[in-house]
Amino acid sequence: MSVPQKTGTVKSKQGPNALSQQKAPAAKAAKAVSKKKDEEDGAEMGEGGDEWTQGKTLIKPPDQLDLTEAELKEELTRILTANNPHAPQNIVRYSFKERSYKPISSVDQMAVHFLLEGNLLHQDSDEARRQLAKQGVSHAPVEAHVTETRGAIADTPTTDGKEDAGEAEGEERTDSVASKGSKKEQKLINQFNYSERASQTLNNPLRERGCQTEPPPRVNFSATANQWEIYDAYVEELQKQERNKEKLKAAPAKKEEDKGKKKMMLVEAQSDDITKVAKVAKIIERMVNQNTFDDIAQDFKYFEDASDEFREQEGTLLPLWKFQYDKAKRLSVTALCWNLTYEDLFTVGLGSYDFTKQGRGMLLFYSLKNTTYPEYAYPTTSGVMCLDIHTSLPHLVAVGFYDGCVAVYSLKEDGQQPTYKSTARSGKHTDPVWQVRWQKDDMDNNHNFFSVSSDGRVVSWTLVKNELVFTDIIKLSLEGALSEGLEGMQLPTMACGTSFDFHKEIEYLFLVGTEEGKIHKCSKAYSSQFLDTFDAHNMAVDAVRWNPFHPKVFISCSSDWTIKIWDHTINTPMFTFDLNSPVGDVAWSPYSSTVFAAATTDGKVHIFDLSINKYEAICQQPVVAKKKTKLTHVEFNPVHPILIVGDDRGIVTSLKLSPNLRKKPKEKKGQELPKGPEVEVAKMEKLLSLLREPEASS
Repeated sequence: MSVPQKTGTVKSKQGPNALSQQKAPAAKAAKAVSKKKDEEDGAEMGEGGDEWTQGKTLIKPPDQLDLTEAELKEELTRILTANNPHAPQNIVRYSFKERSYKPISSVDQMAVHFLLEGNLLHQDSDEARRQLAKQGVSHAPVEAHVTETRGAIADTPTTDGKEDAGEAEGEERTDSVASKGSKKEQKLINQFNYSERASQTLNNPLRERGCQTEPPPRVNFSATANQWEIYDAYVEELQKQERNKEKLKAAPAKKEEDKGKKKMMLVEAQSDDITKVAKVAKIIERMVNQNTFDDIAQDFKYFEDASDEFREQEGTLLPLWKFQYDKAKRLSVTALCWNLTYEDLFTVGLGSYDFTKQGRGMLLFYSLKNTTYPEYAYPTTSGVMCLDIHTSLPHLVAVGFYDGCVAVYSLKEDGQQPTYKSTARSGKHTDPVWQVRWQKDDMDNNHNFFSVSSDGRVVSWTLVKNELVFTDIIKLSLEGALSEGLEGMQLPTMACGTSFDFHKEIEYLFLVGTEEGKIHKCSKAYSSQFLDTFDAHNMAVDAVRWNPFHPKVFISCSSDWTIKIWDHTINTPMFTFDLNSPVGDVAWSPYSSTVFAAATTDGKVHIFDLSINKYEAICQQPVVAKKKTKLTHVEFNPVHPILIVGDDRGIVTSLKLSPNLRKKPKEKKGQELPKGPEVEVAKMEKLLSLLREPEASS
């Protein structure tokens, strides 16, 4: 009965030493078991040791592929992505803003393989306190739980054979407990109480800002359509047609033109009125074309050549749309002109420069909003050689023809015939008309324009009621050249005018280029003599134009491959450029006084900027696909950074200028650069001052 006594002795010694007495026999038993297990494992290893010392042999599966050395050395790249292969890629959402379904670009690629929701609560939270109070448990269960555990361990009996050692150790631990009783027991820190382990910063206060606009007004409209309402609408339409017929029959026929109009009205009254949907059809056609050529429209609006940053001076031309009309095949582009009121609208004149193949012509009006079909088309019996759009009345277009006639077309008038046209009776030219220009209205507020022809006449045409009234301004003659007339009279030989241009500020001053290569400075007030004559070129002067900014500068080009820039107060050119090919046309830019473009017969467009390079072009780019195609005319858009080029195949190509071709001086910090025409005048004047002779400059 010694065991109960020892058990009673252990019970009387409760505390930390009792727990250690119970753990000692268990630890010894665990060591003995692990030692025995190691011996058994060693015996097994000893028996199978020979197998480990033998070499390993590879067992080849029967279905394994036989690969060569090259195939084994070949590297196969496998790219692992974080995208979910099962995620849908064609999800669409309805956009109330655009009123259409839009695909969703961002799809969630995360795949959840395991999800477990826990119910862990912080002991200091309000919910934890309510649950503890409901269960009747105090707020500090950690110390109580440790005390109960120690008491339970002390109540467990010890194993036999080791009572004396446990008793001795208990006595020694009793002394240690007494010695440590004075020390304060360490508090166990709650592992989930993060407020004791980290510092918290103040959260920024949340601020909400909103803006509310008034909703657009909405009106609910509803109507019902039954058979009677449809019947009444048809009856009303029939009554309108009958009334129109009665009016036409009752009105007397005054002229043959009125009869033609009556017939047209009768046909329209009898047939379905298609003109009601003409405007809607035009809008839909523009929408379809803009969607078809959306990439070109985006380039026109937003594209900027980024490679210009790595070039010092050179620029490029980006091809945009091509304008071509099927009914105008085998005709050359003989004239181009932008509309200053509607910046997207321009006019194309079609004819032929081959004088052995003269025939029909055509006048076309294109818009950048519809590039596949012209807005207006007027066929002509003779080839169109030149045209000009009125600056303040954009519906009036003056046209010069190969047969010497001039005409005025009005877009407001119906039909395809010109509103005004000159005849042999009204003093038309006897040779092709090479240039027409609108001028300011006369003293009686009548519209008038000027024309120049190969017959040597510069004529002013005035629109009076229903006819054109002509006035000869000047007759071009060759100096010193005489021809014999009737009865041996000596008559001056007439010079052939090919181009002319009027001064932007001085109304009476204008320049005339001739087929002999001379440029005459003329005045409207003097019809018998020239103010000055420039020996400009060796061949015909194809174009002459005043600078839109500087009042003294003009430019000329010729088939002798040269472009020359002049000061009209000096008889020698300020700049001369040789382009190695006949120059068909030249044009000043509307945004800079030193930038101009030229089109040559070898299919290239040349862009010059005298403020950057005074010796050669900063852009020289071919713009036609076929080598034999010749460029005939070039024009800058008055607002957008594009230009149009016409060729001898009837095609008009639009090109966008890169940033280097329209470069502006950089603004320094804190300094605003002056803007306006004065700056452009000063820029050109600075270049001219370097070239003028001291006597001329004084």
